[in-house]
Amino acid sequence: MKKRIRLIKNRSDIGAGTRGSDMGIDAIEIAAINKGSEYFNNFPFVDVETHNETIYNKDRNSFAKRIEHVVQQCTRVAQTVERTLAEGEFPIVFSGDHSSALGTISGIKAAYPDSTLGVVWIDAHADLHSPYTSPSGNIHGMPLAAALGNDNLNCQVNDVAGETLVLWENLKTIGTGEPKLKPDHLIYFGVRDTESAEDIQMQHLGIKNYKVEEVRFRGLNECVEEALEKLSACDLIYISFDVDSMDCDLISYGTGTPVAKGFDEREIITILNKIISAQKVVCFEVVEVNPLLDNKGNKMAECAFDILEEITEGIG
Repeated sequence: MKKRIRLIKNRSDIGAGTRGSDMGIDAIEIAAINKGSEYFNNFPFVDVETHNETIYNKDRNSFAKRIEHVVQQCTRVAQTVERTLAEGEFPIVFSGDHSSALGTISGIKAAYPDSTLGVVWIDAHADLHSPYTSPSGNIHGMPLAAALGNDNLNCQVNDVAGETLVLWENLKTIGTGEPKLKPDHLIYFGVRDTESAEDIQMQHLGIKNYKVEEVRFRGLNECVEEALEKLSACDLIYISFDVDSMDCDLISYGTGTPVAKGFDEREIITILNKIISAQKVVCFEVVEVNPLLDNKGNKMAECAFDILEEITEGIG
């Protein structure tokens, strides 16, 4: 049965270390207009209020920058996603930086508290840091640690206390008090730029990462089918697509943390369509398009829109 789609536009980049991903949604819309597409006129949408002005504030939480406002932003996203699902619609979420994915996951769990959620994370980065381990303090590297409720204290390098500690606990409990995700129900595609704390955590938790070279060597279909089998116990699947999962040399550098040797556009489309065809996907999110960094005009946004157009037919 076809699903009714609602677009959620979350123009926030406060969880990132580089400004500009808040403009990514508009860049994708411009790509659609230039292509002559009516995509953004075809679906109802919601604009999520943002806290982007807080980049000018003096930061009090160096191990989790602007965390007080990230908590508020993720709460807004969670409420919007929960409401969208409760009204029987399929949320396609457009976000600036990846920290807001914690809000999306929280909203799904709030809408379906008794369902088991699986997450397919298509990204160059593991995003498994916590304030205790992060070398940068940028929260777009922390959403999965928050969703898993796992601080990775065995790799602690930062002394987290006071307001930062309280707000981190608040971030982990948005929507639901318990961890929203189990390690067995998290699958990576394309992760290739990690720090040692994340590597240790991935190994300790047994999180599967389908690297680009493995997917190409074993075959894309075989890897995706295996991933779906690993998520067979999950009632629902959320797909989070960070455009830096793609090869920056092949596509463009229009993202905050570009990494070479990633997937190409057709590989991403095939991965997404095969996962969507399993009929368990309840939400799709695209993040980290940064037109200010694009070395090829608006190429990254154009590529993201082409991917979105091709997969939407399978959703709705």
